[in-house]
Amino acid sequence: MFNRQSVIRFLLRRPGALQSRVARWTVLVLGGIGAGFLVWSGVIHLMLWSDGYKDISVIGPLFLVQGIASVVLAVAIVAFRWLALLAAGAVAGVATAVGLLLSVNVGLFGYTETLSVPYAELSLAVEFTAAFVLLAAACVLALAAPVRAAGKPSPVLSRI
Repeated sequence: MFNRQSVIRFLLRRPGALQSRVARWTVLVLGGIGAGFLVWSGVIHLMLWSDGYKDISVIGPLFLVQGIASVVLAVAIVAFRWLALLAAGAVAGVATAVGLLLSVNVGLFGYTETLSVPYAELSLAVEFTAAFVLLAAACVLALAAPVRAAGKPSPVLSRI
């Protein structure tokens, strides 16, 4: 069974904990690319906020929060490279894209958007790409074999 410490240790796993050099580099590269896409999404939202979305009730403040939060999350991903941050970045990308799709199809907080506005389609592509790349990095980090502690037998060898 899992205890709280093992779950926290797992969520704070970093690429350096992986046995495979290829897996470590894959997580680093994908994490950096995904963080770049999060920054791009944040910049799009900050530009739109300053171009007039700031005057829209509820949606305006959400654009500002999304822009700032995406950049902060991207910096944290690059700085710490924790599994939890990679997963949070993937969730943020999907949530932002879904928010746009909801505002287009059913409205959101009394506001209805269209995909023909500037940056809408680009924003969807950037956000879904960020989510996909960060999810891939998180999966590699979560599933790749960790470095074994000195003196401990391999779990595979101990079953033989």
